[in-house]
Amino acid sequence: MDNQKFHREIPPLTKGDSFLVFDRLKDTFEFPIHYHPEYEINFILGGKGVKRIVGDHIEEIDDVELVLVGPNLHHGWELGRCKNKDIHEITIQFHNDLFSDAMLERRIMMPIRDMFNRSNHGILFSKKTGTELAERISRISKLDGMDYFLEIISILHDMANSRNQRLLSTYTVDNDVFEDDDKMKLVYEHIQKRFSEKITLDEVSDVASMSPVSFNRFIKKRTGKTFVNYLNDIRVGYAARWLIEKDLSISEIAFKSGFNNIANFNRIFKSLKNTTPSQYREEFYGMKRFL
Repeated sequence: MDNQKFHREIPPLTKGDSFLVFDRLKDTFEFPIHYHPEYEINFILGGKGVKRIVGDHIEEIDDVELVLVGPNLHHGWELGRCKNKDIHEITIQFHNDLFSDAMLERRIMMPIRDMFNRSNHGILFSKKTGTELAERISRISKLDGMDYFLEIISILHDMANSRNQRLLSTYTVDNDVFEDDDKMKLVYEHIQKRFSEKITLDEVSDVASMSPVSFNRFIKKRTGKTFVNYLNDIRVGYAARWLIEKDLSISEIAFKSGFNNIANFNRIFKSLKNTTPSQYREEFYGMKRFL
């Protein structure tokens, strides 16, 4: 399958973050199919009948669901036959380079390393494992500092060593396609520094030492998006984080993230997040943790 058919999500993680945890109660469950370069743990209680899509695998989930999705593997959920109006969902995201290769080669980390390798297919953990880890996963958003960090690593270790894991997708992602080469790294770093300002195609083409036409082809091949759409993805990613973290008005966040027109910001945000900025803030208010 071609990931370019699906929405590339840019989670509101920055370089300085280790983990992002969303902890929320929902009366419905719809996440359109998407992908991103971060690892993602999904833990769902009370969602029996929800339809899970991971790669080329589709299945209704049980009332206890614990899944690890690897980088750039497309995934999503549909309400399906679920009738429950009290669904508890916890999502943990972390960068695919959070743990260095040297660290993962240490003997104590090898189970986690092997699990990360298998996660290219998506891994469903047994109901028994999900039930045993439920209390600890539910407590993560209430922890602070190093306790928060170490508990997630401990949970990853217990997941890695658990029995009856099942690979979901026969299809895997060639992550080499997504690895930044030198030019893409320069472009990414330039946009990260200046996304709140006006950035022109000519300017960013110069950074990559390419003509505008060649650069547009290049970034389309690397990200599946035009330069403008890629820039908007990054801006909306920052806006989403600030809607959660900062006590700023939506118009202030729109201008701070590089949009000079509030109507345009609202339109692009909704097209990427499938919700308005105000609805997004309301949904996530008080139920998130960055570390």
